[in-house]
Amino acid sequence: MFAVGLLATGIIAGVIAGLLGVGGGIVIVPVLFHIFTTLGIDESIRMHLAVGTSLGTIIPTSIRSVRAHHKKGAVDWALLRRWAVPMLLGVLLGTVLASHVDGKVLTGVFAVFAIVIAANLVFGREEWRLGSELPSLPTQSAIATVIGGLSSMMGIGGGTFGVTTMTLFGRPIHQAVATSAGLGLIISVPGAIGFLVSGLSAENLPPFSVGYVNLIGLALIVPMTVLSAPWGAALAHKISRQTLARAFAFFLLVTSVKMMMGLFA
Repeated sequence: MFAVGLLATGIIAGVIAGLLGVGGGIVIVPVLFHIFTTLGIDESIRMHLAVGTSLGTIIPTSIRSVRAHHKKGAVDWALLRRWAVPMLLGVLLGTVLASHVDGKVLTGVFAVFAIVIAANLVFGREEWRLGSELPSLPTQSAIATVIGGLSSMMGIGGGTFGVTTMTLFGRPIHQAVATSAGLGLIISVPGAIGFLVSGLSAENLPPFSVGYVNLIGLALIVPMTVLSAPWGAALAHKISRQTLARAFAFFLLVTSVKMMMGLFA
């Protein structure tokens, strides 16, 4: 059942990554967290392990997803180039901070922002705008840094915040989803390396773990995410996102509340 659960998680994460541009990590992290809880993994490293493993799985998923979107001409490569350096800086800062905080703090960060994301999926409107175009370059750089920092601490690909930011400044939803797939690669590669290195000296790691990256999780989840990411990318250009977004928001809300309750148990 453990293996089946991880394989199913990979499929769902890949489809969601391609369809909503939110990155499969928003699914993978809570699932891994609860699996590691069931397996009795030390609470002090449980969330670090879930985040690090999630970032590792996002690398191939992002590559496959952004290539699928590129074929449809929807990726804004100029924006990705502008955001790359400040986002990388944010990832480095977020990874360093995550390596020095308690596992409960990391769990709380994920739970709080996941609830915010769920609320936005339910109540947010595509027509909401802060402007008709993206702000000045310095402001964009600041936004990219924050997205990189929060995403690396949560183990997500950046699309969750990237799609919202781009649509609020007038970018078409399909372009925002496609471009956000590229953000996942900018975040996941240095983020995964950071969690791997910072966890090398950690104690009580489960078998087949290199730092805070669990190789069994990668081996079971990655093939499914790589396989299913193009399915989501194709669906993104064919169906309404509203029903799926609300169902996904419910999943996030229930999972986040359960994680928060666990912090005070």
